[in-house]
Amino acid sequence: MDHAHRHARYTHGHVYLGQGHEKSEARARLVTLLTAAFMVVEIVTGLMFGSMALLADGVHMATHVGALGLAAGAYWMARRHAQDRRFSFGSGKFGDLAAFASAIVLGLLSIGVAIESLRRLFEPVTVAYGEALIIAMIGLLVNIVSAAILHEGPHHHGHDHDHDHHHDHDHPHDDGHDKFLRDNNLRAAYLHVVADAATSVLAIIALASGMLFAISWADPLVGVLGAILIASWAITLVRDSALVLLDAEDDPAMAKAIRDTVEHELHGKVFDLHLWRLGPGHHGLIVSVAGEATDGEHLKALLIERYPSLSHITVELAVCEDCAQPV
Repeated sequence: MDHAHRHARYTHGHVYLGQGHEKSEARARLVTLLTAAFMVVEIVTGLMFGSMALLADGVHMATHVGALGLAAGAYWMARRHAQDRRFSFGSGKFGDLAAFASAIVLGLLSIGVAIESLRRLFEPVTVAYGEALIIAMIGLLVNIVSAAILHEGPHHHGHDHDHDHHHDHDHPHDDGHDKFLRDNNLRAAYLHVVADAATSVLAIIALASGMLFAISWADPLVGVLGAILIASWAITLVRDSALVLLDAEDDPAMAKAIRDTVEHELHGKVFDLHLWRLGPGHHGLIVSVAGEATDGEHLKALLIERYPSLSHITVELAVCEDCAQPV
């Protein structure tokens, strides 16, 4: 085997973008433009008709435009730097970084909504119910269209390897572990839209109650409930994206299965194992193994065949007398 062939055998790319990355980027960009257009309509009509409700909702929507733009930008950055060697394990985490920032914005937004709602609960203000109700219904329609564009169904939870280790096998542990393979960036954009849709639905109920039954306290009360709902989504997204950014063990069940494969099928001894997420549908693995019959190339080939989401594998073959205690 000549030098070029040997080099090709032991090297591979580090492109760990999620399945349908460019489609997700296009969807995020489209929803950003759609939301921005409605934001401009709300602000302009609010200024024209002197409606503080419309103006406030337009400014509120600006935060969602910023978050959605951040999501679209993260896709572009990840794609642009996919081949950049400065990123040792690829650019797949740009989306998780954007999701973390977006979740913070979502959380701050929920606090702002809660504070304003509580203030209005104790200091009621005059509400133009008819005008606000029409805008809320139009806003809900925009949100529904945006959510449909961003919706990530089960078929998007798969994985596609953009390097030499491409496989068509199904992951034996995919069932029940889709959450470890999903795109947090697209999820963050989707949650912003759904949060806006949820607040629109609650606002419609509250405004209709105020217009038809003169229940003035329904509007601020619904605002508090909406803020609590949005905050719970934000906390979940912050936790999930932060764990990815901190290289936490991404799938404990998969890590255990890999350890069992090495020790029970290959009769090796695992002394150290690190499994983390590189991007949507991509995992990195570093495993330290000892055993007389252990063969690094055979182990890598078996693990890649058995666990297709393993996009980057490093096998350390330890000499038994020099091994540390198992962890």
